[in-house]
Amino acid sequence: MSIEIKAVKRDVKGTGASRRLRRAGNVPGVVYGGDKPAVSIEFDHKELFLQFRHEAFHASILSLVLDGKAESVLLRDYQLHPVRNTIQHIDFQRVSASEKIHVKVPFHFVNEDAAPGVKLGGGSISHIQTEADISCLAKDLPEFIEIDLSKLETGHSVHLSEVKLPKGVEFVQLAHGDDAAIATILKPRGGDDSAEAETPEAPAAE
Repeated sequence: MSIEIKAVKRDVKGTGASRRLRRAGNVPGVVYGGDKPAVSIEFDHKELFLQFRHEAFHASILSLVLDGKAESVLLRDYQLHPVRNTIQHIDFQRVSASEKIHVKVPFHFVNEDAAPGVKLGGGSISHIQTEADISCLAKDLPEFIEIDLSKLETGHSVHLSEVKLPKGVEFVQLAHGDDAAIATILKPRGGDDSAEAETPEAPAAE
């Protein structure tokens, strides 16, 4: 999926100028990195938000068109208005085809209902992590990582080391020796469904 966003250079800077931009329906931002200087830019908010609301926008190589020239970038930071949920500022980083990048990529959990721990054991799935930091070349960046829970038993967990990654992709945590759990199936509370239905849930002991 190729996502293109258009920007123009922003000559006027400062807090007051940014407020005026937002009132006019635009979003101030910056693009930096690579062997080029940082450039202050601005976007049409409606056009930008149409792309921003898609999951892929947050974990894909984007094509930023500035002054008629396209360059590959990654979303690196943004601020949202706490009430109106509009984009207040946005930052992009240029990426090189020959250098590895670190990006947070979302997990897509599949076959949850088919997991033996749920289907047969009556357990419930707990998502311990919903995304992970990966390292790869720009061309190898996946939009998401699929986590298959079809064989997960009650009380067991899926760890980073058990996930099959696309070629050229690695988990940063795992590379540093941290084989963290991604999801687990919690055992049903109490031993009997009928008893559990009549017994109020008690706080877990520390």
